[in-house]
Amino acid sequence: MAAATSASSSLVATAVLVPRFSTAATTTRCSALPPLPPRVSTASFSSSVKLIPESKRFSLLQTKASEETSVDAGELFTDLKEKWDKVENKSTVLLYGGGAIVAVWVSSILVGAINSVPLLPKIMELIGLGYAGWFIYRYLLFKSSRKELATDIEALKSKIAGTE
Repeated sequence: MAAATSASSSLVATAVLVPRFSTAATTTRCSALPPLPPRVSTASFSSSVKLIPESKRFSLLQTKASEETSVDAGELFTDLKEKWDKVENKSTVLLYGGGAIVAVWVSSILVGAINSVPLLPKIMELIGLGYAGWFIYRYLLFKSSRKELATDIEALKSKIAGTE
């Protein structure tokens, strides 16, 4: 029995190493994986590009800026300087800005750590989908709940602005 098993396993091992294709046409392979298909030549692409007239090719790639969207760099800097001069607590603004940058950095590290745990990203995705479904059902599906959401948002905006 043991001799039959070892003989069959040796036959399986040799069957895997025998190439399925003729060795004269291709290189010698020692793998059971099929070969990759041949690469598509880029000659067909380059010839199709050459068929388009040059003027039409460049007209397809041109973009034009309108007068309304142009921004003067000097005007932008003077506007920013005026707004910065109006700020009374510059150190507070810089502290909040630095804190925001650090918070984004720490949250990026935290998300990367959570993403490296094997099953946790899919569980978090399911939790997010469940919460989104609940939010849609609770606040967006019915007209009365949409009005409630709008009043809650307005109350929060007035609370943040300090006009309460």
